[in-house]
Amino acid sequence: MCGIVGYIGSRDIISVLLVALERLEYRGYDSCGIAVSYQGRIFIKKTAGRLFKLKEILNSSPLFSHEEGETLIGIGHTRWATHGKVSDENAHPFLDCEKKLAIVHNGIIENFQELKERLINNGHKFESETDTEVIVHLLEEKIKKDHISEKDFLKALSETLKELKGSFALCLISPLFDFLIGIKKGSPLLCGIGKNEGMIASDILALVGICKKVYIMEDGEICFLKKDKVNFYNENGEKIEKDAQTLDLKVKEVSKGRYRHFMRKEIFEQPKILTENLEKRLYDKEILLGESFHLYPEDIKHITNIVIQACGTSYHAGLIGRDYFERISEIPTTVEIASELISRPFLFNNNTLMIAISQSGETADTLAALRAAKERKIKSLAILNVKRSSMDREADNVIFINAGPEIGVASTKAYTAQIFNLFILALYFALIREKINTEKLNNYLKELKTIPEKIKKTLLLDKIIKRVAKKYYNSPHFVFLGRGINYPSALEGALKLKEISYIHAAGYPAGEMKHGPISVISEETPVICICVKDSTYEKMISNIMEAKARGGRIITIGNENDKRLKEISEDVFYLPATIEFLTPLLVAIPLQLFAYHIACLRGCDVDKPRHLAKSVTVL
Repeated sequence: MCGIVGYIGSRDIISVLLVALERLEYRGYDSCGIAVSYQGRIFIKKTAGRLFKLKEILNSSPLFSHEEGETLIGIGHTRWATHGKVSDENAHPFLDCEKKLAIVHNGIIENFQELKERLINNGHKFESETDTEVIVHLLEEKIKKDHISEKDFLKALSETLKELKGSFALCLISPLFDFLIGIKKGSPLLCGIGKNEGMIASDILALVGICKKVYIMEDGEICFLKKDKVNFYNENGEKIEKDAQTLDLKVKEVSKGRYRHFMRKEIFEQPKILTENLEKRLYDKEILLGESFHLYPEDIKHITNIVIQACGTSYHAGLIGRDYFERISEIPTTVEIASELISRPFLFNNNTLMIAISQSGETADTLAALRAAKERKIKSLAILNVKRSSMDREADNVIFINAGPEIGVASTKAYTAQIFNLFILALYFALIREKINTEKLNNYLKELKTIPEKIKKTLLLDKIIKRVAKKYYNSPHFVFLGRGINYPSALEGALKLKEISYIHAAGYPAGEMKHGPISVISEETPVICICVKDSTYEKMISNIMEAKARGGRIITIGNENDKRLKEISEDVFYLPATIEFLTPLLVAIPLQLFAYHIACLRGCDVDKPRHLAKSVTVL
């Protein structure tokens, strides 16, 4: 959701803050702003809209002039509106009445209304409709003096935090101090240090290129970051010691390079990502699940059922995982949308394994369901991309998908990496539970090793897919059909198209068409049918004929040399053949490229689609 950054150092602070905010754009936002403390004042610029608008404002009206090499302190924010409409006034940062404090915030203050009423009665003037602004006024009440010691300010912070209900990550600056302040409770926050400079941010991507070490802040922690050191305190104001970790990301990993969009770059990275996963997961036919996987063979043998919970694209990967666990491992498996699961009673027992899937490891609904399982002593396993995230720290077991930074809001490489690791996990469970023999296991692994090259071959469809997209990009509605293990692929194809092109699209199990959805098909409806050579092939052919008979414009995804598809389809995307279990990995590629080209042709902001955030960190 909201992105927050803070910097202390002698670089060009405006450029540093803007670059950091650009790296957080994927979180989704509708307004942005920065504030800098300089010579006893706080200078601030903010606006509704995108960062380019803020840059234009700063170019036409610079914040201030200063000597090169001076140490400066500043904060920045990209807002995803919750309390208060999208407007200049509701954009962060916010100031207190005396303009001695500036704050940015990610999260929700649940009791802000009652706090605001009290503060107004005490004479405070509010400039916005947001919940965030109450925090800076609460602090102002406790430091009504021109000079205050660090110790007294820390006490004021601790007292303020005790009045706030909700989740939040905060970053503060003040001309009263020569340090940057970070506070975490519920929402993610990191503190990074470099050479005589440092940063605080809601995402590690913002720190790349400046910080060499990073501290992962825990709930209730406060940091005072100076240019040459950092001190950490607990919520009671007591000093604590923390260990730093090396920040090993490189600038090129968080840049588009030669690609027009991050999404396109990430689509084309998939062969490399799966090759790297093969190297990490297989060693001489032995399955390796990583050092964060701690389930003993006896634990695995006693699992009676699995519940997979996730949101969005990760949920679709989970649906495919269900096939793997039931058909390969022979473990009854259910798949739940995390936001629905947390509103229902957990009818699971100590022999249930909960698998939480999240690219970021910070998805609020998935994290809440994981915590609820933990309270009930249900074993948990998280499938994640981001190390040192909240789920990494809180799950009993973790398997990393090793996809690298995924910056495009629409998930691509993380999706296929999730499917890959779910397949590997199901094979491992089947081996431990003696549901698969060595010969069959080796055949699966042999075919899995061919997938990166087959994805490379599938990516060569790019020009054909773009040409087909030109025929359909003005269509108002799309239908996606799949069966069996590729019904979730139909859901994912529809989601990709919706989220980046804003075209209404619906995915259905093809067998359900005649039970209602077939009524939406007309001569203006493109119908994308996933019809690979698997156990559902003949039934899919029948479903395609039903859609064709209603005038639907048929686009199929099938296997090479399938002449039947050419005869019954307006357009076909041909894939290399593979075993049924692995077809979703190949099917994903044309679905992603088709959505990408449609969105580009419609002039949409592919990497930053409207109303969406990459990581949804508030409930």
